[in-house]
Amino acid sequence: MSRNKDRMNWMFRSRETGRITIGQSANLEQKIFSGATLVGVLLPPSKLRTGVGVVAVLALLVWGADEIARGVNPFRRILGAVALGGLVVLAFRRSPPR
Repeated sequence: MSRNKDRMNWMFRSRETGRITIGQSANLEQKIFSGATLVGVLLPPSKLRTGVGVVAVLALLVWGADEIARGVNPFRRILGAVALGGLVVLAFRRSPPR
């Protein structure tokens, strides 16, 4: 049981505060991503919607890279890597035939 507790401490303990950190308040990149995604969903297909989508993707890209570089614990760094990995998968996914 102690080994599992050690793993949990290693994965989720903040290297800055020593406290368990899973979620944090949203930073600027997360707010931009969320806002752009919401606006994009509400807009009809258009150049404006495409532009808003690009802003959302760029915000997520910056957030993921920042988490990898400066995440407070391994969980947050892995979360950033998963976000970037998801963007890579979406970038190379074939679009359906029209």
